[in-house]
Amino acid sequence: LSCAHAPAGLPGESPLVRVLEDESRSRLGRFNQKDVSMVFSSEANNKALEAIFSSQLFYENRQERFIRSMAEWLPRKAENLTPYTMALIAKYVARHRLREPRLLDTIANFLLKRGEQLDSKVIQKLVFPFSRMNYRPSNHGELFPKLEAILEQKAGSSPLATVNILMSMFQLSHFPQTVLHQVFSPAFITNVMSIPYALIVRRYLSLLDAAVELEFREYSGPRLDPRYRVLMFEHALTADEANRKYSYKGLVAEALRQLVGEECYRQDEVLPPGYCTDFLLWINRSGTVLPLSRVPAASKAPPATSPAAMSLRSSVLALTSDLQDFAPFAAETPSSPPGPRESGRAGRVVLSVNDKWHYCQNSDILVGSRAMRDRHLRLLGYCLVQV
Repeated sequence: LSCAHAPAGLPGESPLVRVLEDESRSRLGRFNQKDVSMVFSSEANNKALEAIFSSQLFYENRQERFIRSMAEWLPRKAENLTPYTMALIAKYVARHRLREPRLLDTIANFLLKRGEQLDSKVIQKLVFPFSRMNYRPSNHGELFPKLEAILEQKAGSSPLATVNILMSMFQLSHFPQTVLHQVFSPAFITNVMSIPYALIVRRYLSLLDAAVELEFREYSGPRLDPRYRVLMFEHALTADEANRKYSYKGLVAEALRQLVGEECYRQDEVLPPGYCTDFLLWINRSGTVLPLSRVPAASKAPPATSPAAMSLRSSVLALTSDLQDFAPFAAETPSSPPGPRESGRAGRVVLSVNDKWHYCQNSDILVGSRAMRDRHLRLLGYCLVQV
C-alpha cells in the first residue's frame, strides 16, 4: 500500500506514479488479515502503519477490508502492542472518524489494563477517539472511574493533557467531580498561567466551566475565576474554513439571501461560551423572519467577539440569564420540542448546516464536539434547526 510513497518528489502525473498507484489499488482488494498481522509484527513497522493511514488510498477506501481485518485482528494482539502503536492507531481512527466499535473497545480495554502505567499525554491520545466518535466504550462503567483516579494523581503534571481528557469525558456526558475540584483550584490555575500554552488551557477551562453550569448543575465545588474566562473559539473552526469549498453552507447562504434578504440573518456568528453558528435568525411570534436591525436593544446578544466582555461576568449562569431575553425557549425535550410558533414569543433561531465531516464516517452520528455544541445551544435557549 505504501509503494505509492516511494517515488517521492516525482510529479503526480508522471507515468511511474500512475503505474504505482494503479498497482496499489489492485493490491488493496487483496489486503487480508495476514497482511495486517505483518504490519504489526514489529515496532519497526510503525512507519509503515502510519504511511498506510496517511495515504490517499486509505482515505479513499477507509471503510474497506483493511479496517475490518484490523478490527478482527487487533483485539487478539492488543496486549502485545506498545502504547505508541496503540496511540498511533487511535490517532488515525479519530482522524478518519472511523466509528468501528471493535477498534474503539479494544483501545478502551488497553486503557483499562495499562492506564496507570501511562502518562497523561498518551492517555489523552487514547481517549480522544471516544469523544470524537461520540462513542461510550462497552467498558465505560469501569474505565471512566479508573481515568478519574489517574487524573486525580496526574492532573498537575500536564495541564493541557488533563483538560483535553476532561473535555473528552464531558462530550460523552461524564463529569468527574473530584478532578473538576482540582482543575478549578487556585493552585492549578496558577500553574496554568505560567506555561507557554496558558491561553489554550484557559479556552478549555472556560468551556468546561460553561458545560458545568449547563449540564452538571449538582456540582458544588470551585469554579473558574471570571478573570480567566475567554471564548473557546473566536471565529469559525479551522476545519470548516478549510472545507468551505466542499460545504453546502454557501448554497444555504444564497437561499437565505434570496428568501429573507441579507439583513435578516448573520453568518458565522460566535455565541458565548464560544460556539460558531452557521446562521442566526430572529423570528417573531407569528413565525416571520425579521431584520436583525429591528431586534430591540435589550434583546440583542452581548458581544460575542470580546473576551474582555466575557471576563466581566461572574458566572455562566448570569450569562444564561441575560440570554433569556433574546432566546426564550426552554430546554428541548423528546416529548415536546420547542419552536418559535409553539413558544408564542420572539427569539433567535440557529440554522446549522451539517456537512459530512461533522459526522462519523458513513454514519448519521455527529462527532462529539458538534453534538455537545448542539446540546449547549439548546440549553442556552436557542431553537436549533439542522440542515
